[in-house]
Amino acid sequence: MSSQPNIVFILADDLGWADLGVYGQTAFATPHLDRLAGQGVRFEQAYANSAVCSATRFALITGRYQYRLRGGLEEPIASGGQGLGLPPSHPTLPSLLKAAGYHTALIGKWHLGRPPEYGPQKSGYHRFFGNHSGAVDYFTHKPAVGAQVPRDLWEGEVPVERTGYYTQILADEASAYIRERAEVPGTPFFLSLHFTAPHWPWEGPDDEQVSRDIKDLFHYDGGSLKKYGEIVQALDAAVGQVLAALDAQGFGENTLVVFTSDNGGERFSKTWPFVGQKTELLEGGLRVPTLLRWRARLQPQVQQQVTMSFDWLPTLLAAAGLAPHPDYPSDGENILPVLEGQAPVHARTLYWRYKAQSQRALRDGDWKYLKINDNEFLFDVAVEQRERANLRERHPEVFQRLRAQWEAWNGGFLPITEGVFTHGVTPDIQADRYVPHSLTRSSRPAGRPA
Repeated sequence: MSSQPNIVFILADDLGWADLGVYGQTAFATPHLDRLAGQGVRFEQAYANSAVCSATRFALITGRYQYRLRGGLEEPIASGGQGLGLPPSHPTLPSLLKAAGYHTALIGKWHLGRPPEYGPQKSGYHRFFGNHSGAVDYFTHKPAVGAQVPRDLWEGEVPVERTGYYTQILADEASAYIRERAEVPGTPFFLSLHFTAPHWPWEGPDDEQVSRDIKDLFHYDGGSLKKYGEIVQALDAAVGQVLAALDAQGFGENTLVVFTSDNGGERFSKTWPFVGQKTELLEGGLRVPTLLRWRARLQPQVQQQVTMSFDWLPTLLAAAGLAPHPDYPSDGENILPVLEGQAPVHARTLYWRYKAQSQRALRDGDWKYLKINDNEFLFDVAVEQRERANLRERHPEVFQRLRAQWEAWNGGFLPITEGVFTHGVTPDIQADRYVPHSLTRSSRPAGRPA
């Protein structure tokens, strides 16, 4: 048996901070993910690299700020016709593991550019089964409504058809892959299992008829808290099935399992105690539930170390005894020493920008600088997690330091392109003078403009 761990990286889509029972969800149960949390590491201060999906995925797969690549600036990447994607020449987490002898597979969502220029198998995956676009209907597996719209479901670069609920299809494919790898002893594997759940459309496992009636996948007249719960519970059951497959094949001890989300939750998510949601650089749009289990090496723990999506590349490579490509050093950090107790929890400085509404944010230790259009804020997120108490007047020296720090950092990356890309953004967020839901007139910190 290989001493290198197998790695299963499970990525949810638009899952909110408190959408799991272990993080505070009380409206529905998530027993499998809660059990995973009890068996491993539960992160309390884990962030996504972006408040939207494809940008985070650029950072996750490269281990670098997405702003280094043209495709990472779209936030999210254009759906077609732009020629944007992850360059096949760029080293990635799967390509580095593949070069070291791992078998690599992506099952689920890609969203980093379409073939023939781009694609999972051009960026390090031996095998791909899933969708190229940002979202598909759970039953028709199409990225849009219409009889003439092709399914976005692929085996490699060949279109395929499957019948059933997409979350379950991905769980079945992942379970089959794990069984296949058991037939090749001594070869470690890296499985990226990227669900589309709980991303819209708002369809639970029993809603096949609902899917036939939908006229627009991004439908404002759909969904409910109850329906959202059904989608998350189906995701939880799917993860449970995959974890059971690992145990059944004897992989449970030396498989490093990560579960997280690509950004904060959408309109039906629970993000308490945070405010904000997907597309917003408030904590609710950036902080994500994150779990890690590696029974062979890590003890169960609740971890306060601040982390971000791009940390996974150096961390998972280190677990495999590898390092990032020397010509493409990671902007992230290997956090294994902290998880093993060899290094103390320490402060981090993390940066974000989002071109819609000219949003920018920086977390430095417990301080957070936030700018949205002409509104600027300073928060102590360790003390005041709801980002209501604006401390910029009380601590002007900190405010000015962080503002200058963000400007200096931003100067090292590709400039934000002109225009505002609003696909997948709710109507109120498209307003010219936007202030987030949490900072509306009734709750905006005193003295700040609308």
